[in-house]
Amino acid sequence: MTTTTNLPQNEYWQAVLSKDSRFDGVFFYAVRSTGVFCRPSCASRRPHRENVEFFPTTSSAAQAGFRPCLRCAPLEAMRSDPQAAMVQRICRFIEEHSAEAISLETLGAEFGVNAQHLQRIFTRIMGLSPRQYLDAVRLRQLKSHLRKGDSVTKAQFEAGYNSSSRLYERAATQLGMTPANYRKGGRGVQIAATIVPTPLGHLLVAATSRGLCAVRLGDTPEMLETELQQEFPHAEIQNEQGQLKSYLEPLVQYLSGHQQSLDLPLDIQATAFQQRVWQALLVIPYGETRSYAEIAEAIAQPKAVRAVASACAANPVALVIPCHRVIRGDGSLSGYRWGLSRKDALLTQETNQEQTLHSSARKQSASNP
Repeated sequence: MTTTTNLPQNEYWQAVLSKDSRFDGVFFYAVRSTGVFCRPSCASRRPHRENVEFFPTTSSAAQAGFRPCLRCAPLEAMRSDPQAAMVQRICRFIEEHSAEAISLETLGAEFGVNAQHLQRIFTRIMGLSPRQYLDAVRLRQLKSHLRKGDSVTKAQFEAGYNSSSRLYERAATQLGMTPANYRKGGRGVQIAATIVPTPLGHLLVAATSRGLCAVRLGDTPEMLETELQQEFPHAEIQNEQGQLKSYLEPLVQYLSGHQQSLDLPLDIQATAFQQRVWQALLVIPYGETRSYAEIAEAIAQPKAVRAVASACAANPVALVIPCHRVIRGDGSLSGYRWGLSRKDALLTQETNQEQTLHSSARKQSASNP
């Protein structure tokens, strides 16, 4: 699932058309035909709408394989930081040589910089390593070739995958389906889905034969149905509540405060960075929270705080991956894909449940000295 799913795209597109500087920093747009991402106010010629993707942060755009625009410099540091300008050149080099084997040593020799120093600079500015950026570029190129109707074999080699096993290994986590199915726009993929009322609004649960592909909270069933259809436009979606019983029951129990853990199989897309963030979220204990900075530290990328927030926003399975347990460093709540009021209610319920359990344990211990 991409980070663009929940963005108000019509409003953002109007901001791009009018070059509205009020939206600078609110979102960034990327152009598939040029491979760059820009500020809404960028002075470049307006792209065709079908070539545009929207992203909440520069890091999420980079994770999708786009490089920063030289004209509007969406990485603020590029205006005065020569290292940031060098990173732009490294991005261009990686794109132009993505079909080749590119090592840190290759990049260091090309740009006259110690390999480890280059890695630190690149990661600080882009929010991901040169290797992760190369992976993202290759995946973007693979998708482009498949969308054009190229054969899987041709797309594989044009994108720089030197073996089919390597391609299918990446596709399992990043496409969410085989390359052949992706080429068909997801046709042939069967998804069972259902929507039920809960104390926090309506809950949508959807799964393939491999596991959950979407868990969402919303105000109306119609809204949730529309979002699922937009996300999987060519899949065969069937209303199958009975088939989803093994998923639905623990989720409803969790929302009712009667279950604290959710160990359910998943069938979701993720970049390498998102996988690391989501794994860090899964180990946050019930009833506890972590800051975005603490998650960034946990995945050994302390500078990637905004990228962590973006990965949380891209989480396609509410509750199962508990992104609601991530808050600001000052303890206040920040944005939540399914609404701040739901985030507050979930955290309050978890805290109260934990306090009740601890209180019961203390009473039992006191009565059995």
